[in-house]
Amino acid sequence: MLTIIFDVDDTLYDQSRPFKIAAQAFFDRTFTEEELHELYISSRKFSDELFHQSTTGEVSVEDLQVYRITEAAKTFEITLNRQEALHFQADYLAELKKMTLFEEVEQLLTLLHQQDDIQLAVLTNGEKEHQAMKIDKLRLDRWIPDNHLFISGALGVAKPDKRVFEIIEVQLGLDKENTIYIGDSFDHDIVGAKQVGWKAIWMNHRKRTAPRKDLAPDYEVQHPKALLDLFKNESL
Repeated sequence: MLTIIFDVDDTLYDQSRPFKIAAQAFFDRTFTEEELHELYISSRKFSDELFHQSTTGEVSVEDLQVYRITEAAKTFEITLNRQEALHFQADYLAELKKMTLFEEVEQLLTLLHQQDDIQLAVLTNGEKEHQAMKIDKLRLDRWIPDNHLFISGALGVAKPDKRVFEIIEVQLGLDKENTIYIGDSFDHDIVGAKQVGWKAIWMNHRKRTAPRKDLAPDYEVQHPKALLDLFKNESL
């Protein structure tokens, strides 16, 4: 049986869209689209800086949320206090709850779900309740059973640590050679999947440069439509 496992953030939906809407409404200035993108990318960078500490409990989720937006705002010479940062987080969360799947990803999930020889799953990094909210809002239960939904915050270990991939191998009884992982993060998703012998598809719709030359995904796509076409046209 073929097992196909998806990341969530910026793989199944556009994570930047709710952030940009919240930022444009919250900050007392007008951003160009390029500046909004820069602010978003900066916030993700600072979020990644503290992600490991938040996973181990050294840093609270709230402290991470405050840090990533206050530091990102500094790149535009904007100073936010803690209360303002939490206000932005609330606005961002409100927009995040309106998230929708990429249209082509919804089509892909429906296509794969109709095939008896394929099992689907999700593996996402993040705090349990927050990621569970996203899974619920995206209505992934239409295609993926609850016991195939894996959140790092619930497992106590996060991508790219090979242990989280090994947990899934046991839980799903999967065959490494017939397992495909799809994600947008090279460091977390591609490195994590390849190190345990899975196939990996890099959903590189942000058109990032691969940080490593010694390791490559099996496939790279730069648009959700290309991902859909890959499964329609390739014998994976």
